[in-house]
Amino acid sequence: MFRKSFFYSLFILFLVCTFINPVSKMSAAEEVQSIADVRKSEGGAQVAAKGVATASFDVGGETNLYIQDDTAGIVVRAEGLNIDVGERVQASGEFYVHYGLEQIKSESTQVKILEKAEEPEVKKITSSDFGEEVEAELVQVGPVEITQVDQYGNYTAEDKEGTFIIQPQVEKSLEVGKTYEQIQGVVSYSYGDYKLLPRSSSDIVEKIFSVTATPDSGGVVTGEEVVLNTAEPGASIHYTVDGSTPNADSQKYTGPIEIQEDVKIKAVAVRENGELSEVSTFAFTALEPLDELEIHDIQGAGHISPYAGSVVEGVEGVVTNVDGKNTFYMQSLNPDDDIATSEGILVYNKSHSLKVGNHVEIRGKVKEWREDGFNDADDLLTTEISAYDVNVLSSSHDLPAPVVIGEDREQPTEVIENDGMDSFDPQKDGLDFYESLEGMLVELPEPKVSGPVKYDELPVFVEASEDQLFTRAEGLLISEEDLNPERMLVDVEGLEIQAKTGDYFEESITGIVSYDYSNFKIRPTGDFPSIKDGGTERQEAKLKNNKIKLTVASYNVENFSAETKPEKVNKIASSIVDRLNTPDIIGLIEMQDNNGPEDDGTVDASESYQKLIDAIKEAGGPSYEFTDIAPEDKKDGGQPGGNIRVGFLYNPDRVSMPEKPDGDATTAVDVNEDGLTLNPGRIDPTNGAFYDSRKPLAAEFVFNGEKIIVVANHFNSKGGDDALFGSSHPVELNSEKQRLQQAIVVNKFVNKVDEKMKDAKVVVLGDLNDFEFSSPIDTLEGNVLKNMMEEVPHEERYTYIYQGNSQVLDHILVSHNLKKDTKIETVNINSDFSKEAGRASDHDPVLAQIKIKKNKAKDDEKWFSWFDDFWNQYFGEVEFE
Repeated sequence: MFRKSFFYSLFILFLVCTFINPVSKMSAAEEVQSIADVRKSEGGAQVAAKGVATASFDVGGETNLYIQDDTAGIVVRAEGLNIDVGERVQASGEFYVHYGLEQIKSESTQVKILEKAEEPEVKKITSSDFGEEVEAELVQVGPVEITQVDQYGNYTAEDKEGTFIIQPQVEKSLEVGKTYEQIQGVVSYSYGDYKLLPRSSSDIVEKIFSVTATPDSGGVVTGEEVVLNTAEPGASIHYTVDGSTPNADSQKYTGPIEIQEDVKIKAVAVRENGELSEVSTFAFTALEPLDELEIHDIQGAGHISPYAGSVVEGVEGVVTNVDGKNTFYMQSLNPDDDIATSEGILVYNKSHSLKVGNHVEIRGKVKEWREDGFNDADDLLTTEISAYDVNVLSSSHDLPAPVVIGEDREQPTEVIENDGMDSFDPQKDGLDFYESLEGMLVELPEPKVSGPVKYDELPVFVEASEDQLFTRAEGLLISEEDLNPERMLVDVEGLEIQAKTGDYFEESITGIVSYDYSNFKIRPTGDFPSIKDGGTERQEAKLKNNKIKLTVASYNVENFSAETKPEKVNKIASSIVDRLNTPDIIGLIEMQDNNGPEDDGTVDASESYQKLIDAIKEAGGPSYEFTDIAPEDKKDGGQPGGNIRVGFLYNPDRVSMPEKPDGDATTAVDVNEDGLTLNPGRIDPTNGAFYDSRKPLAAEFVFNGEKIIVVANHFNSKGGDDALFGSSHPVELNSEKQRLQQAIVVNKFVNKVDEKMKDAKVVVLGDLNDFEFSSPIDTLEGNVLKNMMEEVPHEERYTYIYQGNSQVLDHILVSHNLKKDTKIETVNINSDFSKEAGRASDHDPVLAQIKIKKNKAKDDEKWFSWFDDFWNQYFGEVEFE
C-alpha cells in the first residue's frame, strides 16, 4: 500500500513539475490586463489582453487585428491571423509602438479565440475627437464632405468641427465632392496623422435612409451569408430575391441570408410611417466551397478574385518560379478549359525555402496585392494567396508546358480596353488577355525588340496587327486607334541586356506573367536567350542650309548643364555637327542652370550654354551664340534645383537678332508691326497655364533681310495620366488639360503676330509632350499654323519611345505662308538606343529646312530661287552652298 501511494505521489509530482509549473510561469508573464492598462506599458514589456475584434487588415505580410474592450482599443500584429470581426480573443506578446501606433507584437499561436461576441457599440465622434483617446477603436462620423485626395489614397474629409483623414481599404469607395451621411471604421495612426479606416464599402453610407450589404455584391462561397443593414433608426428592411421591386409587404429581413445559388437581392428600408427608401440592389454569385478549389477557381474570370478575403484550403500546384525568400509562383496540375481563368498564382510565405518543381498544397488567405509601383499610380492588383501552411507533396514534379503566345493564345493587337472594364474579354482586350495569364508560364517565340532597355524593362512583341505601322527601325508606331497591346515588357534586371529597336531573338523567352509599375511584366525563367543585332543605325539629316534656305532644329538635350559629363557633352555637340548639319537656329529644351541639379538658388545658365557652344566648335561646327531668359528659382518644374528652360543657339554668320530690350522671367513679350517688343521675350509667363512648367520663349531672328519669329516650347509632361494598363478605363488624360491651356496661349500669341506683322513668318517648335493627333496639338495649330510633323513619312514619324511605343512628342509648326517652302525630317539618333549604346538624349531632334523668299530679292537671288525650285521639282532635292 505504501509503495503504491509513493508511486502515486511521484506521478502527481511529475505532473505538477511538468505542467502546472510552466503554466504558472506563463500566467505570471501574461497576466491579462485591460487594454487601457496595456497601452500604458513600457516598450518591450510582455503583455496580454482580451478584446473583441473590430477590424483585420493585411499590412506588409502580417495582419493588423484591431481589438477593443470597455476601456480602449489596440492593434495586435501577427502573421497568419484568421480572426473574424465580432470574435473575442486573448492576445499576448510584446508591447510595441510602431511609428506612433501602439501594438501588441504577437504570433498566431499567442492569439486565441475565446468566443463569438457582439461587436462593440460604435462610438460617435467628430473631427476634433481624433487622437490617442480613440486610437484603434471603432468609431463613426458624419455627415462629412470629401474635399480632396492625395497621391497615397488619403482622403481629406470635412465636418462641422474641422477636417480629418480617411483611408478606405476598398479602392474608389469615396468620391471627392460628395457628402456622406455616415462613415465608420477604426482609428489608426501613420505619418503623423490619425486616420479613419473604413473596413469595407458597407462602412461608407452616402445616405442613412438606405440599405447596405456585407459583402456588397460579388462572389460568396456557397453556404455563407449576406448581412443587410440600415443606419436609419427604427427602420425595418424588406427584400426580394426574384427580381421584383420590394415594398413594405415584401419579406422582412430578420437575419443573415444564406447563399446557395446565384441571386440578386433587392432591398428597401421602411420607416415606421411606411416611407420607403430607394431600392438597393446586390448581385451575388455562389462560389465553390473553400476546401474544393483549384487555382483557376480562385483567379476567376476577372481582375479581382471572387474569393478575395477568404481563407482557402488544400490548394495544390507546382512551384514554377521562386521570387526571393518570401514569394513564389505556382501553377495548377488540373487546368480547366476556360482561357479566361488563369492557372497560375502568386503565393506569399515567409522564408519558405521552396524550389522550382516542388508539388505543394497550401492553406491561406486570398487577397488582391499591390505589387511594386508608384504610390500615386492607379494600378491593377495581383491575386495572391498569403499562405499560413505549405505542405510539400513531392520535390521534383514536371512543370506545366508554357502557353505559347501567338500559337496557343492569340494576342489582341489593337485594343487594350474598350468597354470600361464592364466585361472580361481576353480574346479582344489586351488588358484582359494578360490578366487571364496572370502567374502562368508563357513562351514568347522569337520576339522582336521594340525599344531599348529602360528601368530593366525590355519591350518586345511577337505578333502585330495587319495594319500595324512600323518605324524604319522596325519599332511599333502608335496611332490614334492603336496603342499596341501586343508589346510586352520583359524584366531583365540583373541580366545586363543591351538592346536597340529592331534587335531580335532566334529563340524563345519563357517566363511568368506578373505585374508592377502599371504594366504586366514577363519574369524570365530558365536560361535567357542571346539577342541578335537587327542592324539599326543612327540617321543623318538630309536637309541642309544654303543661301536661301534656313535650317531650324528642335532638340531636347535632357537636363544639360555645365556640370554634364564630357561624354554626353561631346555626343550632343557631335550630333549637332555631324547628324544635323549645324542648323542655323536650334531650339534647345531642358537646358539647366550652371550647376545643374544642385539646389542653391542659381538660375543663370550662361556657363551651360557656353560649354555646349565650345564643344560644337571643337567638333568642327560654327561659333554659335545663345539667348535665353532665366526662370525664377524652382518655378518651371523639372529636376529639382535644375531650373530647366528653353533657349536658342544661333549661328551669327547666318542669322542675326535685332537689338531690342531683353525680357525677364515675369514680363510678357508683346508684338507690333515692327516685331517683338522684347527679344527674346517670354509669352504670358504669369499665366496659370504655365504653373510649375516651362514658359514659351519667343525670339526674333533675321535671315536674308527677312524677320522670322521662332517660339520654343516645353509643354507640361504626361505625368498624371492614367496608365494604359492601369485599373482606370476609359483612360483619363489628366495632364492634357494643362497642355490645352498652354496651347491656347501660344496659339493666341501667334495669331497676334500674324495680325500685327505684315507677311509674318513664324516657327513654333519644341517638346510638346503630346502626339500629332492629340487635342493640344490641334489647338496649337488652329487656323494659323501647320504642323509639319504630319508631312513626315510614317516610318520616320517618331522622336521618343515609351515602353516600346514609338511616338511623336517633338514638333515643328510653321505659319501657313511658310508651309509650301518648308521641309522637315526627324533625325532618329537617340530614341532607338540606350544610354549604354551611346545615345545623347532620350529624344530625337527634329530638323526643318525653310526657303525664305525675300520681298526685294536681287536678280541673282531671284535666279537662284527659280533654278532651285525647277531642279527640286524635276530632279529631286539638291543642295547649293
